[in-house]
Order: sequence, then structure tokens, then C-alpha cells
Amino acid sequence: MPRMLLDIQNRGQLAAGMTTYDPRRNQLIDTHKRIGMVSEAFYLSRRKKGESLMREYAGRAAIGHVRYATCGAEDRSYAQPFERHHVEKRKWFSFAFNGQLTNYQELRNELLSDDKHHLARETDTEIIMHEICRQYSGDQKPTLLEMMANLDRLFDGAYSLVLLNAQGDMLIARDPLGIKPMCYAKEGSLFAAASESVPLLNLGFEPESIKSLLPGQAITIVNGKFEIANFVPSSRKAHCFFEWVYFANVASTLDERSVYQSRSNLGAELARLEMSDPLMTMPFDKDTIVVPVPDTSKAAADSMAFELGLPSREGLIRNRYSGRTFIEGSAGRKRKAQNKYTPLREVLEGKRVFLVEDSIVRSTTMKVLLDRLRSAGGAKEIHVRVACPPIIAPCFYGIDMSRVDELFAPKFMPDGNLTAEVQREMAKTLGADSLRYLPVEAVSRAIGFDRDQLCQACITGEYPTKRGQDLYEIALRQVGNGKTRTYENAAAELATHVK
Repeated sequence: MPRMLLDIQNRGQLAAGMTTYDPRRNQLIDTHKRIGMVSEAFYLSRRKKGESLMREYAGRAAIGHVRYATCGAEDRSYAQPFERHHVEKRKWFSFAFNGQLTNYQELRNELLSDDKHHLARETDTEIIMHEICRQYSGDQKPTLLEMMANLDRLFDGAYSLVLLNAQGDMLIARDPLGIKPMCYAKEGSLFAAASESVPLLNLGFEPESIKSLLPGQAITIVNGKFEIANFVPSSRKAHCFFEWVYFANVASTLDERSVYQSRSNLGAELARLEMSDPLMTMPFDKDTIVVPVPDTSKAAADSMAFELGLPSREGLIRNRYSGRTFIEGSAGRKRKAQNKYTPLREVLEGKRVFLVEDSIVRSTTMKVLLDRLRSAGGAKEIHVRVACPPIIAPCFYGIDMSRVDELFAPKFMPDGNLTAEVQREMAKTLGADSLRYLPVEAVSRAIGFDRDQLCQACITGEYPTKRGQDLYEIALRQVGNGKTRTYENAAAELATHVK
């Protein structure tokens, strides 16, 4: 399990944990979780302690999780999996999930509507745990598929969910829109699942054995019997496009679409955009180079450079131990951005640089980076090219950008239009010589899905679920009203409505 979690460390760095099942133990299912990276949580640099931990938690089945926070505190009690003890084995379970419930506040208020219930944390993970518990209240004995169907009727939002109970039964489920990814593989008696394909490939599964779980489907293993079935119909898809642009490992394949190839296609889109506008295309000479912002932009930068006939050079060296600033907490983002990259003066000095970035969300990293490229790198000109449209709206489905105010682009685009003048103003604010984004339609072309099969809410303001759209309206009303996340603002609006 730690090895698989290492392979999805890109998805979360706040905490890591696992639950294992062994019928020979008193603790039929037992959970270990800690704050920190996978190597810290599982003592991978301390051989004896790490081996002792793995002996203690060895079992026949396991689930694991790396945490990326969109709500709640940064302490161990929020780390997943969440385990719930019970004397009945079917009610003793542990689960973990990736995503976010947009109707979290309504579910929370409903649970707390009488004095019989209490919630100890500010997180939708705890809500899900209690809703699972309620499925087994009294003498109710739903199957795992029936339980998921019941839960889906309650939930609005995104989720990929795994569950393991004290009978050794396992559930893997994906929401009916398929917003969050889920891959699985089975060869003989060996089965594994993960948010991305890379952990399964590195476990030794053949590439042709690795598949994506379809939206609205669940895998159940009950009494050793493996089954895949729909727990709810899936009328449409809304895969998160940001997985292919930034979030996923570049070596992964999600829903039969290669992340690497998608990013290469985005780079080709940038090149076509550059060549299609003679008024903005600058002359290329020996002093013009393309430089990726490592590592998520490299495929796009290499592709753009190839199409334009320019050299792609590594003018920035990333500190491999700095982590991903986007998935860090906000407090340390600017400080880490300053230490994240080292400009190579021997590559950059006196050059006209096309700096290719996968996306600009808050602009914290970009502003720091442009200053470093000039002061330490000696770049003559810096022309920023973004392999993504402007991020103009918050995400309420599991990516930590909850407020309009924290985003870079909206203040320049009050009417939603991206014009040449808007991009010039953005470039001036960032400290770049020029700036160019991709248009929205380029994303679906690059990934290979029709536009209506992707969730592009953060670049269009059009959300795939009703409650997501409601939260966006709240976010727009709260522009300029401090740093409270939209979820907390939603709670305040609900409270006002109740009064």
C-alpha cells in the first residue's frame, strides 16, 4: 500500500494513511494514518520502523489515501481513511474518498437538526461516514450496491470512494458524472484500484489489464466474489478537465485518454495559436527559446517548441523536494514558490523566452517566477503562454480554489471575454512582456472528449450539478467580502434563511 500511495503523492501531501483487514487479528480492520508525506507517514526512510509497521498492519486487503485539503483543519483527525468501530462486523468499516460534496452544508444541517447527532469535524468526509452508518441502522441490511444507490440520492458533487469492512468485503465506487477518476486492474486473484493508472502499472499489471471504472459503476468483492455493476444510471459525463491539464501524473491514462498526449496536444494548440495571429507573432531567431515551468508543463512546452521549430530548454530546475505549491496550504504557497525553482543563467541570459505554464490560478508562483527569471536568470524578454484557458470560477468538486477573490483572471474579465487588451493588462500585472491563454474550445480537442463530457466549470462558470451552480452564485455575491471560503458563506446564507 505505501508503494501505491507514493505513486499518487501528486494528489495530496498533507497526510497519508491506510486500513488493512486480517481475520486473524483482534483488530479485524485497523487503521494507520499520520500527517505528512507518504515517506513520513510510513517511515520509509527508517527501515526497521517501517518494516515493523508493515508487519503490524499486514493483511489480506487494504485501502489507502493521501490527503489534499479543500476544507477542514490540517491535523491527524482529518486524515483518511475514516474508521468506524462497531460490534457487528458489517457495521465496522473504514472508507476513504476523493472529491467534494457541494451540498455538504445541507447534509450537515440535516444531521444536526436534532440533539441526537453530533459532528466533531468540519468536513464532508465525516458526513459521508455518518450517512453510511445510517444505511445500516436498525435491522437494515442493504447490499453494498444498494447502499451506494441510497447515498447517491443524498449527494450532490464529486466522489470516488473505497470502503473495507470487518467481514473483508470491499467496495470501489465512482460518481455518476465521473468527475473524479478511478482506475482498476484484475489479473487472476489479484485486484487493485487507484485514482490513476500509474500505481497499477508499477505494481506489475499489464497495461491492457488497466481500465477506468465507468461513471455510476461500483466494484464489490463480497465473500471473495468480484463483481462490477451500475449502482445508479449515468445520463452524462463531466470528467474534470484539470486532471489532464495539471493534477494527474503525466504518465497516467484516465478514461482511455493519455495525460501525456493530452498535454502534448495542448502545446500544439498553443503553437497553432501563435502562428495564426500575425499581429502578435514575433520573429524567431537564435535567441528565442521555449522554457517549461517544470514539471507539469514540459509535455506542452516540448510540443509547442517542436511545432514552432524552436529549441525547448530547461531554463528552470525544480527542487524535487519542495512539493507541489498548488496543493499546499495557502499560508506557505508564496514562500515555497520562492524556493521551488532555480533559473539557469547560462540558458536564459539574453534570451527571448516563451515561458510555458500549465495554468495560472492565483498567480502567486508566476509572479515570483518572472521576477527570478529576470533577476537571477538574466532573461531579455519573457512571453508567458498558458496551456489552459483563464481560471475564472471556483471549483466545488475537490480542487482547492473556493473563492472568486483568490483567482487571478476574474478581475480582468468582468464580462467573461478574453481579449488582446485583457491579456496585455494581465501581462503587465504579472511582469511579463506578453501573455496568451488557450481558448476554451482547445481543451476538449486536446483531451479528446466532447465539451459536454467534461467539467469545465472553473473556465466557463457552468457547473454540472445544481448545487455547484448555486455555490457559484453565492461566490459571486461574496466577491470582496473577505477570505472566507464559499462553503462557509453558504452556511451563513443558509443560517440567515432559516432565521
